[in-house]
Amino acid sequence: METAKKRIALVDDDITSLALGKGIMSEHYDVVTIPSGGKLFQFLERARADLILLDVDMPVMNGYDTMRKLQAQPDTRDIPVIFLTSMSDTSSEIEGLNLGAVDYISKPFSPPLLLKRLELHLKMVSQQKELINYNTNLQEMVKARTKTVLDMQNSVIKIVANLVESRDEITGGHVERTRQYLSLLLDGLINMNLYTRELENWNRDFFLQSSQLHDVGKISIPDKILLKPDRLTPEEFDQMKNHTLFGVRIIEAMQEETPESSFLQHAKILAGNHHEKWDGTGYPYGLKGKDIPLGGRLMAIADVYDALISVRPYKRPFTHEEAAKIIVDGSGTQFDPDLVNVFVAVSDKFSASVKKT
Repeated sequence: METAKKRIALVDDDITSLALGKGIMSEHYDVVTIPSGGKLFQFLERARADLILLDVDMPVMNGYDTMRKLQAQPDTRDIPVIFLTSMSDTSSEIEGLNLGAVDYISKPFSPPLLLKRLELHLKMVSQQKELINYNTNLQEMVKARTKTVLDMQNSVIKIVANLVESRDEITGGHVERTRQYLSLLLDGLINMNLYTRELENWNRDFFLQSSQLHDVGKISIPDKILLKPDRLTPEEFDQMKNHTLFGVRIIEAMQEETPESSFLQHAKILAGNHHEKWDGTGYPYGLKGKDIPLGGRLMAIADVYDALISVRPYKRPFTHEEAAKIIVDGSGTQFDPDLVNVFVAVSDKFSASVKKT
């Protein structure tokens, strides 16, 4: 199949130059002769040029003015332009190159030089397009493979989270609900411009996926405690508290294989810090205030809210209004006051989530 010729727009007000240029190039290129800058734009409205040979010294709209207009329009700014000139001063050449021209050719034409310059620049354009296409395809391949890895990662995480939840039928659905609550709190933080410095390096998808492992340590809690239908004794509760430390150890074991994983860094923070309290009375580390990582402070609200609105053998499920009041009353003691304000701002969406479950 014969390859279509590249189209050259030759713009010059001199009829002799147009005829000479077309005669030199026609064997190799599809040459369109155009007598002025204004006529060039009329042509470009209905057709495309692969390269423009543009005379500098033309009436009404000279080559520099034409070049400025070409550069100002998105549809034409990428067309390579070679200036044609009978002027030999360096300042004129520099002006044209500064405006975006790729080269200068002196008139009268030297046919071999003109053809070689055209060949060179069209080849460069072709290579640039190939490189752009290659980079675009490469980026799409990377995106596709990254999505595949994330999907596989999320599937494994869900299996682990479901395995933990399957041991405790009482808290069924807790993992998914808390993930939804965290998403609402993140939206609120962004809308209220809070903790923007902390959030700027977060990957939202990784953070929300990692929340599914916040209770992974419960897999190490004995059934007699985890499945007890009554309130735990103080001794049993002390053992239950260890699920936070067990979770950290499990995730640290995972990090030995992928130490740079930001996903696992989030998971470790959530597993180890979601029972810390703003006033320092939480566990397992007794951290206070902003010494508690932001992820842990967010998870604390999501975790407590879900526990309150969920049924337990030893209590009825609280209404959204009752649970919201407990969260608000815990501002400054159990919870970060700023995050409580965020919770209040998105409280109606929490309520909507409860009604769907």
